[in-house]
Amino acid sequence: MKEIVLDLETQHAFGATRADPGRLKISLVGIYRYETDSYEAYREEELSKLWPIIEHADRIIGFNLFHFDYPVMVPYYPGKWQKFPTLDIFAHAEKTLGFRVGLDAIAQATLGHGKTGTGLDALKFYKAGKWKELEEYCLADVRVTREVYEHGLAHKKLKYSNSRGKGEFDVDFTFTKPERSINLSLPL
Repeated sequence: MKEIVLDLETQHAFGATRADPGRLKISLVGIYRYETDSYEAYREEELSKLWPIIEHADRIIGFNLFHFDYPVMVPYYPGKWQKFPTLDIFAHAEKTLGFRVGLDAIAQATLGHGKTGTGLDALKFYKAGKWKELEEYCLADVRVTREVYEHGLAHKKLKYSNSRGKGEFDVDFTFTKPERSINLSLPL
C-alpha cells in the first residue's frame, strides 16, 4: 500500500493570521511513507517534490488534516485536497466521541507516550532557523500519529485521557485500495 502519514508545521500562529489557515504558511511538511518505510521532511521551497508523492498515495493519514493541514496547504497546491483518500484520526475520534480530543491525549492513553512538544515549539524552531530541531519535532509527531494509526488498525480501539475524563472508543481504519492508483487532482 502507498499510504502516507502526514503532519505539517507553520511559519505563523493562528493569532497572527486572524484564524485563517491559508495564511499560516508552511515551514515544513513531514511524512512517513509505508511504501519505502521512510520518514521524509520537505521545507516550503521543496513542496514541488512532495506533491507527486501525495498524488500517487493510496491514502493520506493524519491528525486534524481536514481542519488544519489541508487548509494550510491550499495556497500551495492547485489541486483539490478533497479528492484524496484520507483518514483523519481527529475527525474520526470527534465523530465517534461527540467531542474533540487531541493527539497527545490519545497517544498518552493508548501508547503510554505522546508528543515531544507543542506547535509553539515548532514556531520557535522555525523563527530561530533551527531546521534540524524543527524536522525532529515534526517527524516525531508523524511517528506518534503513525503509532496511533497502527494501534487502531491492529486493535480496533483507541483510548483517550483528557479534561473530559478517560475512555476508549472503537475505530475501523481498514482500507481497500482503490482501483485507480493515481489521484487525479490537478486541473487539466
